[in-house]
Amino acid sequence: MTMRTPQQTTEEILDLAAAQFKVPRESLSPDDDFFKKLGIDSLQALSLLTRLEQHFNVELPDYELQGVTDFRTLAERIQSRL
Repeated sequence: MTMRTPQQTTEEILDLAAAQFKVPRESLSPDDDFFKKLGIDSLQALSLLTRLEQHFNVELPDYELQGVTDFRTLAERIQSRL
């Protein structure tokens, strides 16, 4: 299995988020606040996280995600577990 670069991880997260919430992929960037940009609440964010955990085959403890609201930081947290 090849290692993903942080850039690839970020891109995959953006792709998945765009698909799940039906927003144009090009409208999302790594530094976006995903709550604001996707117009989602914490429950929807949780469903996105569950999907990302399955996609990347990682487990993200809640404490690691406290205060994380942008795609880039989310990617860093996932990347550190790959």
